[in-house]
Amino acid sequence: MDPSIDTSVAHTARRYDYWLGGTANFAADRASAAEIEKRMPAARLAVQENRWFMHRAVRHLAGAGIRQFLDIGSGIPTSPNTHELARAADPSARVVYVDNDPLVVAHTRDLIAGDGVVGLGADLRDPAGILADAAVRDTLDLSRPVGLLLVAVVHFLRDDDHPREIVATLVDALPPGSWVVASHGTDEHMSPEQAAALRAVSDTQSKIRNAGEFAAIFDHPRLTLLPPGIRSVSRWWPEAAPQPRPPAGEVAMNGLLAQVTS
Repeated sequence: MDPSIDTSVAHTARRYDYWLGGTANFAADRASAAEIEKRMPAARLAVQENRWFMHRAVRHLAGAGIRQFLDIGSGIPTSPNTHELARAADPSARVVYVDNDPLVVAHTRDLIAGDGVVGLGADLRDPAGILADAAVRDTLDLSRPVGLLLVAVVHFLRDDDHPREIVATLVDALPPGSWVVASHGTDEHMSPEQAAALRAVSDTQSKIRNAGEFAAIFDHPRLTLLPPGIRSVSRWWPEAAPQPRPPAGEVAMNGLLAQVTS
């Protein structure tokens, strides 16, 4: 274990990994998760539903012929992760995982990096830097369709980070036929009490947005939203999801899929 990793202090990514049933977490992370669940009992469910949405979206893109993925804000690579899902359709699929957390990048490189799978330490707030990085340029062919994943990461962009401009920079670099998958925290389906609990456990650096605000960030002339547009992640391909489907208010996350046109 890297001696610089403090396992006695809870870590957001490791807590997320714990809720997903992963093994890259420690007692402090599990204790922190338990405290959050006391205030927001549906926290674990929300994390799981968001992850399952990502699973279904990647399978959808792989079924549509996408063979390369740029996963920004990827988090600890709890299995099954993007490369495993994509390679179930084609073992040659290529993935670049991007995260600004050194611990996450270290886990990614230790656990899954290899031929065609790369972990990159970079920040979504610098999209041009991500696109110009050799890890991206050497792994992905940006002249061919790419699946861009922005799953549970855009809500960490404050309004003064200019999230719409960040998304536009990424979309402008993608060729026609590419896809964008995104999810974003919301409290619009919740009771006032549930909404207050969500805001109490949300990171002070994150911003909860409703569907209209989420849509505005992805309002780009080259993006066409896949019907039915923005909806709870629990409602995307519900027939392929664990049953029964939970109420949208317990999930606290909206999702979208959009295709990049010419």
